[in-house]
Amino acid sequence: MTTAQPGWTPAPRAGIVPLHPLTFGTVLGRSFVALRQNPRVLLGFALGMQMATYLVLLVAVGGIAFASFSRLATVPVSSPDYPDLFAGATAITVISSLVLGVASSALTVIVQGVVVADVAHGVVAEKLTVGALWRRIRPAFWRLFGYTLLSSGAVLVAVAVLAAAAFALGLLALAAGIVAAVLFFLAAIPLSLWLTTRLFLVTPILVLEGSGVFAAIARSWRLTRGRFWRTLATWLVIMVGFYIITQIIGVPLNLFSGMFIGVLSPTGDPDVAAFFSVFLLGLVIQILTLLVQSIALVVNATAACLVYVDARMRTEGLDLDLQSYVDQRQMGAGVADPYRWHIGRTAAPQPASWPPQTAPWPGAYPAPEAFGYGAPPAYTPPAYTPPAYTPPEPDASAPPTGSTQPAADRPADEPTTPTATDWAPPQAGPERR
Repeated sequence: MTTAQPGWTPAPRAGIVPLHPLTFGTVLGRSFVALRQNPRVLLGFALGMQMATYLVLLVAVGGIAFASFSRLATVPVSSPDYPDLFAGATAITVISSLVLGVASSALTVIVQGVVVADVAHGVVAEKLTVGALWRRIRPAFWRLFGYTLLSSGAVLVAVAVLAAAAFALGLLALAAGIVAAVLFFLAAIPLSLWLTTRLFLVTPILVLEGSGVFAAIARSWRLTRGRFWRTLATWLVIMVGFYIITQIIGVPLNLFSGMFIGVLSPTGDPDVAAFFSVFLLGLVIQILTLLVQSIALVVNATAACLVYVDARMRTEGLDLDLQSYVDQRQMGAGVADPYRWHIGRTAAPQPASWPPQTAPWPGAYPAPEAFGYGAPPAYTPPAYTPPAYTPPEPDASAPPTGSTQPAADRPADEPTTPTATDWAPPQAGPERR
């Protein structure tokens, strides 16, 4: 009976991506397919929390705005207090929107961190629960939140400065202010695309490497060097794709809203029409839009994690670390987080095509010393000494060479040793002509 070898373990499961440098199509395709890897986390927790955050924010801001502006209904427009009440209601609504928006960004940060951690473990074929993922990202939560506030504040300050500059020019010359505003807007488009691409990997770095905010910004800048257009294309395809999906959902509903209202309110009651158009139809459109935006957030965070993994594979040999981690895990050894091995290591760039056409290629992998192993000892071949030659001893019973002893006196089985005088050329005869 055949038995298994002792210590046999099954082959490791494949992760969501192969453990070698990734192509553009792999990064883009796996960003969408990863939703099926751990649906309880990505589809359940992430999407549920994101939609709940948006809905709570929408209801809270809407309630505050309704309560603030409802006071204006009791005050005539001609009243001297009306402008002050209107300004106060507007200020309360704007301030509450900003405060609630900052509070909701904390939940959005949690969603992004959970998605990044789940995808990073999915690369090595691991599935973690929501609690385990939260424990993984909890040390980086405040850094993630601080980076969100820092980036949002920088955008607001830049917009305020440019708007103030355009307004000041407009006071001097209206045409100059308009031209400046248009130029600022046009210049902001490539600038925002450039900054978004160079800072695309900050969230995975904060979660997986545990670095500080400014160190993560600098590291994202280095990892995206030489991969700008590839990273930008990944982000643009995802954003444009989900924008098109949102328009496909929203435009038909808006176009046919009049028909729906006519069917639901055949008498043309304006109150009924307003109720159905504002509350029911608007709520349906908003919920569908929030669903698409939530999926876009998950896919975008997944793409950022995969781009980060690919960048480290190509520059730091992360694929070797991940493969070593999988091998040691299969042998039952307790190993540390592979994403914190050899951070910042310099490795030779991987070839553009995989598998390579010629293998091995010079400098494709780092030396063994980079992994903590010592250099192999120099090989010295052993010295070869030939054995001493000893001639065989002569046989005393054998007759000497050239002996003339008659054949009759020699044993029958002893071969006859011819001598130089025993040979004669063959006689020429008729048979040899």
